[in-house]
Amino acid sequence: MKLISYNVNGIRAAMNKGFLDWLAQESPDVLGLQEIKALETDVDFCIFQDLGYHVYWYPAVKKGYSGVAILSKITPNAVHYGMGISAYDEEGRMIRADFDGFSFISAYFPSGTTGDVRQGFKYAFLDDMYGFMQDLRKEIPPLILSGDYNICHKAIDIHNPISNKNTSGFLPEERAWMEKFINLGFIDTFRAFDGSPGHYSWWSYRANSRKKNLGWRIDYQMASKELQNKLKSALILPHVVHSDHCPVVLELH
Repeated sequence: MKLISYNVNGIRAAMNKGFLDWLAQESPDVLGLQEIKALETDVDFCIFQDLGYHVYWYPAVKKGYSGVAILSKITPNAVHYGMGISAYDEEGRMIRADFDGFSFISAYFPSGTTGDVRQGFKYAFLDDMYGFMQDLRKEIPPLILSGDYNICHKAIDIHNPISNKNTSGFLPEERAWMEKFINLGFIDTFRAFDGSPGHYSWWSYRANSRKKNLGWRIDYQMASKELQNKLKSALILPHVVHSDHCPVVLELH
């Protein structure tokens, strides 16, 4: 089974850059999207359904902002929208699909790059996300939390760790949260297969960053340890360009 997580930075913009052709060719079983930036009425779901996907859409209340979705060729047993916390749910931060054998979450963590207020919001989200996942693991041990975490975990995950040490997304508190979350019993699936540097999932549009591979690895598929024996491979697809992010792939046996 192939699972992909992809921050498309606007589904309509991505579609204008060949997203649908890529989707037809790559053909994941489950695709988690972040930053869809579109309401249900803004997109004709038939274009996904014609490719064999069931569509589950969770946009933000604010038009053209945030939002997550899951496209799945397998009919989920259940789909859950949001975390039950209105501040995050109004921004369309999480959607979960339950399948036989595991649950898959597409999540879009807040960015703190616009200043102290949003950084504070991000820290509150991290605290609440930790508690949410802690509780959910007791209910559903085999979990995959996929999405844009807006955090680089380690120095290897960012092109210039020294100059970015005080930058949102690589702050000590954020990195400590990643460590704490992994210690809850989660596997950074990409690092389970590849420990080498130079692998990123987001690049600034400035200064030709993508061509120079001056990036950040902020998109993850974290699998709970109950799924360890199911992990087959994990990849990052930097050659796929419909967004300032690229897709991250997890294959299960």
